[in-house]
Amino acid sequence: MSVCAPSVCLQRIDSLSEHGAEATFALDSWKETDYTTMQPPFQHDDPDLQEALARARPQLVEFLSHCPDWLLSTSQHFIPEGTLGSLAAITNPREKISVLLDLLEKAGSAAWKYFVQSVCMEYDLPLDLEVLLMSSAGEGNFSQTEEAGRDTRVQSPVPKGSARRRRHSSSGSEKEAKQRRLDSSVKYWHLLIKSIRQRYGSRREAGEEAQEQTQPLPFNQAFVNVVIHQSKAPRLKERAEKPREDVAGAPEPEECADTAVKVSDLLCRQAPTPTTKVIFLFGKPGTGKTRLMHRICQKWAEGVLPQFLFTFLFEFRQLNLLKRKLTLKELLFDVFLQPEDSPDAVFQGLLENAQQTLIIFDGLDEFAANMDVSFSSKRDPALTSPMSISQLFADLCHGKLLRGCTVLVTSRPKRLPDFLLHTVGVLVEISGFNHERVEEYVGHYFRHHSFRERAIAHVKNNTKLLSMCLIPALCNIVCICLEYLLLKHQVSVELPQTMTQFYIKMFLIFLNKQQGDCAGDEETQLNRNKKAILGLFDLALRGLEEKKLVFYDGDIPEDVKEFASLHGLLTVFEVKTSSASPEVGYAFVHLSLQEFFAALCLMVSRRVDKNYLKKKFFLKSKWTLKNETKTEFMESFHIFLSGLSSRECRTFLMLLAEQDEAWVQEKQDVILQSLKKLATTHLSGPKVLELCHCTFETQNLEVAQHIGNLLNFKYEFKNFRLTTLDMLALVFLINSGQDLIYLDFAGCLVDTDCLEVLAGCKNVEHLSFRSRRCGDDFAAALSKGLQGMRNLKKLELTGGSITAEGMTNLVQAASQCLHLEEINLQGNRIRDPDVKRVMDLFSKMEKLKKVDLSNNHLSLNAVLSLAKEGTVCQNVTELCARVNTMTLYFSGSSGKAQRPLDLKLEENKEHVTPTRCVNLCLQDHRLSSQHAKMIVAILQSCPCLSEVDLSGNKLGDEGCSCLLESLSSISISKQLNLSQNRLSVTGICNLLKSVNTCQKVMEVQVSLCHDTAVLRFREDREFASLPPREEPVFSTDHQQHGEENQTPTTSQKIRLTDCNFQASELKNLCAVLKECGHISELDLSRNYLGDEGLLQLFQCLPKLKTLCSLEFNDNQISLNSVFFLAQSLAALEHIKTVSLSLGHTQVVHLTFWERVRSTSRWRSGSLAHPQQEEKGQCFSLRDCRVSLEDVTRLCQILARCPQLTEIDLSGNSLSDQSIERLLSFLPSLCHLTLLSIRKNSLSPHCAVLLLNSINLCERIRVVEVWSSENAFLHLGASMGSQRTSCRLTGCAIGEGQVEELCSILEQHGWLAEVDLSRNQLGDEGLRCLLDHLHRVPGTCSLNLSHNGISQDGVLHLINAFVKSGNTTEVQVSLCSKATLSIKLTREDDPRKILRLAECNFQPEHLEKLFLLLEKCTGLTEYTSSNNNMTVQAAERLLHSLRKDLGLLKISIEEPWVCRERVMNLLELAVQASGNITEITIRKDKPLFQLVTGFPHCLEKSESVIRRLNLYKPEIKHSFCQRLCEKCAQLQELRWSHVELHKDEAEMLVRILLPLPELKMFGLTSSSVAPTGIDYLISGLQNCQAIEELNLGYMKLSSAAIPELVLGLCEMPSLKRLILNHNSIGDDGCSRLAEALRKMHNIEEINLSHNEIGDPGLINLAAVLLEMQKLQKIDLSGNCPSPAGGEKLMEALVHCKNIKELLLSRNGFGDRTAVTLALCLPHMTNLRILHFQNNEIGQAGGLELARALVVCELLEEISLSENDLGEQSVHALSNGLPCLKHLRKIDLKFCGITDDASKSLSLGFRQCPSMEEIILSWNALGDGGAQELAIALPKMEKLKVLDLEKNRIGACGATKLAEELAKCPEIQFIRLWDNPVPRGLAESLTSQDPRLCFSFN
Repeated sequence: MSVCAPSVCLQRIDSLSEHGAEATFALDSWKETDYTTMQPPFQHDDPDLQEALARARPQLVEFLSHCPDWLLSTSQHFIPEGTLGSLAAITNPREKISVLLDLLEKAGSAAWKYFVQSVCMEYDLPLDLEVLLMSSAGEGNFSQTEEAGRDTRVQSPVPKGSARRRRHSSSGSEKEAKQRRLDSSVKYWHLLIKSIRQRYGSRREAGEEAQEQTQPLPFNQAFVNVVIHQSKAPRLKERAEKPREDVAGAPEPEECADTAVKVSDLLCRQAPTPTTKVIFLFGKPGTGKTRLMHRICQKWAEGVLPQFLFTFLFEFRQLNLLKRKLTLKELLFDVFLQPEDSPDAVFQGLLENAQQTLIIFDGLDEFAANMDVSFSSKRDPALTSPMSISQLFADLCHGKLLRGCTVLVTSRPKRLPDFLLHTVGVLVEISGFNHERVEEYVGHYFRHHSFRERAIAHVKNNTKLLSMCLIPALCNIVCICLEYLLLKHQVSVELPQTMTQFYIKMFLIFLNKQQGDCAGDEETQLNRNKKAILGLFDLALRGLEEKKLVFYDGDIPEDVKEFASLHGLLTVFEVKTSSASPEVGYAFVHLSLQEFFAALCLMVSRRVDKNYLKKKFFLKSKWTLKNETKTEFMESFHIFLSGLSSRECRTFLMLLAEQDEAWVQEKQDVILQSLKKLATTHLSGPKVLELCHCTFETQNLEVAQHIGNLLNFKYEFKNFRLTTLDMLALVFLINSGQDLIYLDFAGCLVDTDCLEVLAGCKNVEHLSFRSRRCGDDFAAALSKGLQGMRNLKKLELTGGSITAEGMTNLVQAASQCLHLEEINLQGNRIRDPDVKRVMDLFSKMEKLKKVDLSNNHLSLNAVLSLAKEGTVCQNVTELCARVNTMTLYFSGSSGKAQRPLDLKLEENKEHVTPTRCVNLCLQDHRLSSQHAKMIVAILQSCPCLSEVDLSGNKLGDEGCSCLLESLSSISISKQLNLSQNRLSVTGICNLLKSVNTCQKVMEVQVSLCHDTAVLRFREDREFASLPPREEPVFSTDHQQHGEENQTPTTSQKIRLTDCNFQASELKNLCAVLKECGHISELDLSRNYLGDEGLLQLFQCLPKLKTLCSLEFNDNQISLNSVFFLAQSLAALEHIKTVSLSLGHTQVVHLTFWERVRSTSRWRSGSLAHPQQEEKGQCFSLRDCRVSLEDVTRLCQILARCPQLTEIDLSGNSLSDQSIERLLSFLPSLCHLTLLSIRKNSLSPHCAVLLLNSINLCERIRVVEVWSSENAFLHLGASMGSQRTSCRLTGCAIGEGQVEELCSILEQHGWLAEVDLSRNQLGDEGLRCLLDHLHRVPGTCSLNLSHNGISQDGVLHLINAFVKSGNTTEVQVSLCSKATLSIKLTREDDPRKILRLAECNFQPEHLEKLFLLLEKCTGLTEYTSSNNNMTVQAAERLLHSLRKDLGLLKISIEEPWVCRERVMNLLELAVQASGNITEITIRKDKPLFQLVTGFPHCLEKSESVIRRLNLYKPEIKHSFCQRLCEKCAQLQELRWSHVELHKDEAEMLVRILLPLPELKMFGLTSSSVAPTGIDYLISGLQNCQAIEELNLGYMKLSSAAIPELVLGLCEMPSLKRLILNHNSIGDDGCSRLAEALRKMHNIEEINLSHNEIGDPGLINLAAVLLEMQKLQKIDLSGNCPSPAGGEKLMEALVHCKNIKELLLSRNGFGDRTAVTLALCLPHMTNLRILHFQNNEIGQAGGLELARALVVCELLEEISLSENDLGEQSVHALSNGLPCLKHLRKIDLKFCGITDDASKSLSLGFRQCPSMEEIILSWNALGDGGAQELAIALPKMEKLKVLDLEKNRIGACGATKLAEELAKCPEIQFIRLWDNPVPRGLAESLTSQDPRLCFSFN
């Protein structure tokens, strides 16, 4: 049953709605009705009540069907027994109940009344059903209480006599409770009506209107008649502002596609339903939302909305005052209205009648608390549980409280809480007034004035004024101002121009009206109330800052309160925060007025400086913040601030601020400058409009022009309504500039009123409307304004309802637009246009380039007519007609033949008049053979066709044959497409014959299965310009064939795929192909030709002498064909590659070397093969199961192929015996360079067999076996001195294979590397291997990582290391890396290196280790990292390590190093044997490292000990003496991340730094005692022998430099000065420069990241002129300008020995890059250049790339993070071949695309020293990856290729994997974060682990 209002109410409401797209919500027109005359339906047959009963009938029948016996018993009192007996025949219970109800109705009113009273007392009916039944029984009418007014009567939905009836009907306690509940609900219902009528009723309005006559108040709108729009579906997510609008071109529903809405529909409920209905009404400030909510409450109280029993209205601005948590009951009763008694009963009644309850929440945007209630959905709230207002509101919307009620929410447009996005059922926008409503409102306002008509005319005739009046609040203000001016009898009325100016005018009028005309001028009135006015402004700003919209009495000073109340600027009302007595609250009459006053406060307050004002103009942060907590109450605040910055407001601000013009202008400039900066980023449509409004308010043309230039000349508005005021602001901004712009309205509601404003927009270049609302009327309205848009080039009206008539009229108007180039009318209703008329108009439009009529359901006759007229029309270049597409392209004013946008034009530099070319596409699906002649006629009429597309029709063989027969008389220069025309084999033959009959045919592509048939042609100029075929120099025997050789070479491609050809049909096909003597590519894939067909095809190959490629895929061949094709490699030497696969998808692809015909003979001597000896052949057989015999036979065949260089046998399931047999043939394959066996299960024994190949064939250079399924053998020239690498990783090799493996290695004398990692050797396998190591000859490295080695195995290895004479280095790590490597040498290598890391040694292991180390007196380096070595163990270690002669480096990395003081570590150091020459302490790693020299020397100790007298602490005298003795020969001291205490700093300065042998001192990233740094720097003066000083990361400021300079002056031998990452600045750099002027030995300077600008850099540059020995300079990460950079480059020219130039991250720009390019030719020794992140563009990058070629010694280049541009990359690529020493190049983040990849790869492959290439974070796709992959085998030294974060997909990754197999030296290729499918990435990684696809 519907619970909507009765039909009489619906009719009254519906009659107020206007016809059309807009729905008018005119609540004021509701009529008050006297319902006291209504009687029960059975007396007067009230039709409304009867209709309501009829709707409730199913609900009543359903209810009574559960108690049929009771109903039968009750009916016996009124229905005859015989009649009741007849009901026994009815078996359906519901049908029986329905008949009984009919009988009771007919029994009379008494019977019906008794029935109703009985059922209401006996059963708990739903309240709405009970009320309806009681009303029908005559007990539902009663008069309203006296307080509600004597003249107004309301129909009561609660029966008046229910109390009396129930008292005598029943005495049960349950019934009495129900009675009390009902009585309490009735009483509360009366109380609600009384309260709401007092708040919002007609008496209040009458008082307001009376007040309006004496004193008009701002925003006092006694008459409201606004326009609302409802969306078809709520799209609130899209309404919430996004960082970017929807992707261009994506189909979008029109969010603003309105439907008519009535009040009855808006508030109607489909009953019965427990679902809560949420209605969201939004509107801009001043559109009348709050007023509308008051009106709804008023009309409910008057009985117009009887579907609601209870109505509550809450204003969020008052809910902000509630700080405590409330229950739902407290919210309804304590905050809104408290029942007089029995609140629990009333609340229970509310719960039972939730579906008839309306709760209004007004002003969601004004709510200050957090609305994040995401946890709400996880619980079921209890009614007695107190909760926050946010939670109560959310649970009401979710239906968790008061389920089934109607919730009406209003708000300004803002980002909504997430929970509300998913609960809103109806979305409504209130847009204010339209023109009719404005006139109605103005007429009502001036109804008592004689100048009423004059006022209306003044508003209507002023477009700008009329636009403002569309906002009701502004309309009210305009009327106030207009009334004031007209009452002064002014002849010429001049109203303000902006909203801000209107507010100022209104404010002054109120002052004037209250003070009277005798009060003086504006200045006098302002001065009289200055204190109160400024106090009011301060109150407004304070309220917004504190999110406070309601003020208590104590919040407002008395003078402010008196002033504001006197002038009607504040409203007074009751505030209820609890059940206690209400308090008095104050609020500004409108939030916009509070924002206006707050903005004025900022502009006139002396306390507000420029920085604070700039901070408060937070429009940018409002756009960027995800939540709006900082800006939620300030919708118009920034607009008012912008308006107050206008010149027109300056005088007013001067009067208020009592300041001069300069003071005010300074503040205004802050706002204007902030506005200018807002357009620097991409803005969505709503943000652009907001910026336009701000700019319009300023009325500043210079600001408007500046902002317009920054908006990229494109304005996109998608899916929202644009008002006339929006358009006014937009046009102002556009017209203020000189640049042409693009306006795009997609799915927006743009009324014709807006078009009138838009007509004045003179700077529109591209205008687009996409909306279903655009019809002929819209087109006509737009046509009127087109002439005003004199610069219009493109016009789009798409997705509308324009007809042929509308199109003609629009084109007629558009023809007057002299610059129009494009018209787009897609998606309209143009079915049969007047072709001749519109084409005639198009031909006269000289600059027209394109017309789009797609999706207009054009008839076939219209399509053919357009084709006929289009080919004749001289300026048409293309016509494209598909099923729903019709596009015409025109030549435009230049006369050049235009093509679709995706085709590029070549510029004609000689200005020769180009030949007209026409593309014709008739892909219409409706053309048949009967249209063939008409099509031919159309084609023949145009002599300049380029592409003709007739696909997708029904021409058939007959139609196509007709067309092909006329092909010679049709001029087509590019392509003819006959696909999808139902062709048969006969039709295909005709196509092939056209290859012979028409020499211009370049390619034929046919597929019967896919219904494809395409002919491609050579263009006339291309065909005519072909030279005679080039011939080699032959003997005179060959000259007799000169005639044949003079024929132009016209290679052709034939693709006959998916045609179901059989071998029996191939004979005829070959006969046709033989006649095609110039085929270069032949594709016969996916047929059924088989072995027989392949044999036949090879027999005709001699005739196909220009063939380069043959594809024969999926033709069901057998293994016999594989042997046949392998034999062909030897028989046909011109075959380049044979790629075969007999897997699920068969592959047969042959490529051929280019051949030159000489004689008619084919075999002996008939083919010339220039340089054929240098070109190899490749054979690939994949996914084919072959037996041992098959392998033998295949190898025998391949052994007879002398030019075979590559063999790929992947995925063939080869057995161990087959692989062994294959390897036995390696010596016979004398030119083989690569043998690949992938995806083949390889046993450990097989892996050893593959390893043994190094002894079978001396040409093998690398053996690689991975993961027991991939094997690669790389072979080279037969040179005995070349060394071999063997890598058997992941092959499950265990102890059982070690002896055989060692036996193989012992036989080979030139091993370079043996990698046995990831196998299963274990400790025993390692022991066995170590026992044989001494017999392995030569020098090589052995990798045994990941072999399950334990600590015992490691100790055994160390024992062998100590004893072995050929083991020089051992590196072990037992952590997750599980590293174990051994280096062997047969030479007398003095090195003996042992590195142990994370071996988890226990004390017993360490003791064994130390005993072993004591025996190793030849050790040169020992490193221990995280081996559980304690400090005591370290002392034991230092005692154990000794050496006879030379240096010993000891490194200890343990956690305790970072915890120990420096002094303790030095005490540990002196425990070492020998003389200490180096001490390194790094607490970041942490690392403790010593270098000691042997034998120990005491010669220099005495002179050092003498310094000890300066060191006072006596208790440490012995330690210091010992330290001096041990460090007498100390040369290097490196400390990092240490904390030096005072005593340690003193020891460093007095003992270590003065040591005579100290050459290097480094103290980085360390902390020193407060006074210690100065002390330390002063101590540097004693370092006279120092050659390198490193004080990086020491936070040195310019203040420390003078002392440092003194020290530098005492270092005559200083070569390297490193001061990076400090804060030296310009002053410090300048002081350093003066010191460096005297230091002639300096080779390296590092001042990177030191905040050095131009002054410091220029002073340093002046010194560089004299530094002839400088080899390296690092100035990265400073802050110079391009000018400073140029000075630096000019100085570096004089540094002839410079080798490393590091200048990254300086922002030098193009100017500096160009200067550097000019200087590079003088830097002949340059090895390393780092210039990344320097804002280099195309200009600088191009010059720099061209100049690099002169630096032939360059080894490393980094230009990353610069937008070089394509030309720069090409120039760099061209220069790479000159850089023969280049090892590394970094081009990360340079915007490199596939277009530049080919030239780059060509350059890379010519860099013989290249080891690392970084191309990460670019835009390389599959094409670029494939180009780089091709280059990989040519880069023999390449180790790393970084392609992270590109666009490489499956194809590119696969190609890289294929070519990587040929490159054994490459360590890895990084492909992180590329769009490679996960499955493919895992597969490729398993084949080759050097491909890295993830960050793990």
